[in-house]
Amino acid sequence: MRYIQLTFTSLCIVLMASVVMAKDKKSEKSKDPQAMMEAYTKLATPGEQHKQLASLAGSWTIKTKEWMEPNKPPVESTGSAEMKMLLEGRFLQQEVTGQMMGQPFSGIEITAYDNLLKRYVTAWMSTMGTGIFMMEGTASADGKTVTLKGQHAEPGGGYMKHRAIWKMVDNNTQTFDMYGAHHGGKEWKMMEMTYTRKQ
Repeated sequence: MRYIQLTFTSLCIVLMASVVMAKDKKSEKSKDPQAMMEAYTKLATPGEQHKQLASLAGSWTIKTKEWMEPNKPPVESTGSAEMKMLLEGRFLQQEVTGQMMGQPFSGIEITAYDNLLKRYVTAWMSTMGTGIFMMEGTASADGKTVTLKGQHAEPGGGYMKHRAIWKMVDNNTQTFDMYGAHHGGKEWKMMEMTYTRKQ
C-alpha cells in the first residue's frame, strides 16, 4: 500500500513539474522581443472597423429629440457635426455644436475600435460638464450597429447607467439613440439623434 502511495505521489510531482516547465517555456516564448514587436505592430494597424469609421469623415447636420422625463413630449433641436480621422486613420473625432436642454453647447467625441479588446470605445467631453463620459461595446455581425454601455456619477450620489444604439444606416445617414436608468431604476429613452451628411 505504501508503495502505491509513493508511486502516486511521485507521479503527481512529475506531472506538476511538467506543467510548470511548459508554462515557463510559454512565458519565455511570449517574452521574445521580436514576437512581441510583431504582435504590437499587428494590434496597432488599422483594420476594417477603422475603414468603416473613416467612411464617416465629413460634415453632418443633426436633428435631436431629448426626453427630460419618461412619457413627456421631447424637446427638439438641430445642430451640426464635423468628423475626421486622427493619427493615421486610428481614431474618429467628432466635433458637435448645437443645443442641449435648451442651452447652446459644443462637444468633442473620440471613437476607437480597440484591436486588442475587440470592442468600440468612446470618450465624450462637452461644455455641459467637466468630466469625460466613457462608453464601450460591440458591433452587430454586419458592423453597422454598435451597442455601447457606460455610466456617469450623478449629483447627490449614485450613478446613471446608459445604453446607446449607434446605427450606420447608409453612407449619408446615422442614428444614435441613448437610454438611461437612474440609480438602477427603469430604463427610458433619453435622446434620439439623426445625422444626415451635408451635400
